Amino acid sequence: MSIESDLRKDGIRVVDILDTMSVNRISHNIAVKLCNTFPELCFNESDLFAKLSRLNMYRAIMPEGMAEANYFYKNTSIYFNEKIALEDLEEFAIHECIHYIQEIKNKKNNLVRMGLCNFDNLKIVGMGLNEAAVQFITSKVIGIEKDYVKYFGISFRTISPSYYPLECNLIEQMAYITGETVLFDSTFTSNDKFKNAFIKLTSEDAYDKIEYYIDQILDYEESIIKLGNKFNSFDERNKKVDKIVSKTDSCKAKVVEYYQKAQNTIIKSFFDKAFTSIKDLEELDNYRKKLEHYRELIGITDNYTFFDDYYTEKMSALEHKCNILENDGIETALEIKKPNKFVSWLRAIKNLVTGDKIHN
Repeated sequence: MSIESDLRKDGIRVVDILDTMSVNRISHNIAVKLCNTFPELCFNESDLFAKLSRLNMYRAIMPEGMAEANYFYKNTSIYFNEKIALEDLEEFAIHECIHYIQEIKNKKNNLVRMGLCNFDNLKIVGMGLNEAAVQFITSKVIGIEKDYVKYFGISFRTISPSYYPLECNLIEQMAYITGETVLFDSTFTSNDKFKNAFIKLTSEDAYDKIEYYIDQILDYEESIIKLGNKFNSFDERNKKVDKIVSKTDSCKAKVVEYYQKAQNTIIKSFFDKAFTSIKDLEELDNYRKKLEHYRELIGITDNYTFFDDYYTEKMSALEHKCNILENDGIETALEIKKPNKFVSWLRAIKNLVTGDKIHN
């Protein structure tokens, strides 16, 4: 299939091509920003500019709901919605330029890998994770501040309120566990360092499930956009419109379901494994602080109780473990000695959480 056919299939109609001076200006500015934002990755600014300046950039008519910019690997080109002001093209180009940087092709020019996403199997795996990581990086480059948002009844903070907000929130939760640098490294250079780091701290099963859940979120969000376009094509309410509304509501419910599954899997897989590794009171306190801070990362709905239930459970377990560590590993110490101040404090926290749940 030709590039023109691919574009027509996606509803993209080219209006004009950006001149060399505009492409070079965008490429230079993005190369500088990537180097300044991620000094730990040791990018070479000249090499980045040379690579990005080889991109073709077009302005085009695009269908409603499609991203404002799209990278096509087959002809190494970025297509911008013609509605974007010329001075704003650079901001929308960042995400697509990262896709260009991270792509790996085989000798037949077929895409094999792009960041956290693999194309070499019969089924594409990790598209949601990769889009989340690329947008997470893009938001950092632009300098977007975290904001509280609500999507499909889920309230949460995200560095990307407008693009892939749920996916970005989940990738941030994963990066909270592994550290951000290894995520950035794997996203730009398409390696397994982030995956392996996450698996080491959780499990391979957990990573595979989360990867699948985020892919599902992305798929259902795309279905919601398509259904929205169909809905807008009708002038008045009828049975077809009612069916579209019903399907849309079903897709939204699935997004919430998979988001919560992904979040709960991250929480349980990491903190369960980390708990077994606690060897002294300092590690216990660090674990407690990490779990406490995690509350700021999660997305919640009106009926979401998993984190509070899990937190209460772990506070009880920490109280017991603290007593054992304080008394030289003696299991019966809880009944023999009076708990220290740290144990009393843990107990107070546990009771506070339990009390809040009762009152709510």
